Amino acid sequence: MAVDVDKMMISLKDAAARFGVEIGDRKKTYNSRLAQEVGLWAEQEGKGHAFHMQAFKAYFKDGKNLADKSVLQDLMDAAGLDRLKGESVIDNRTFSNAVDADWELSRQSNITAVPTFVFGFSRLVGAQSYAALERLVTAP
Repeated sequence: MAVDVDKMMISLKDAAARFGVEIGDRKKTYNSRLAQEVGLWAEQEGKGHAFHMQAFKAYFKDGKNLADKSVLQDLMDAAGLDRLKGESVIDNRTFSNAVDADWELSRQSNITAVPTFVFGFSRLVGAQSYAALERLVTAP
C-alpha cells in the first residue's frame, strides 16, 4: 500500500499546530534507537527533559538524523550533557539493554504508537488535548 507522505505531513502539521508545536517539512524517517539510549542516559543525568526537547526539535522541525552520532553529540551539548561521557554511552551501547526492556514492556502492553497514555485499563494514543488527558485520569 502506497503512503501519501505529503498528505500525512499536512495532517501531522495540523495536529501539531493545535498544540502549538512547530513541525518542519521533513521527508525522511530515521532510526531513533541511539537517541533512545542517549535519552535514558540523559534522564539518569537529570537532563532528560532538555535532551528530549532538543531531540524532538532536531527530528520533527529540523529533519535531522537521530542515528547520526555527530547529531546526537550536538544535542548532548545543547542539553548541557558531558559530550565525552555521552560518546562513551553511544560507543559502548551502555543503555542498549534498558531500551530493549522498554521495547519488550511496550510489546507486552500492546503499545504500538508514541505517545500512548495508559491509566488503569484505559489508554489514549497520539497527541492529546489537556481535556482528553483529564478525562482519562478522572473517568470512573
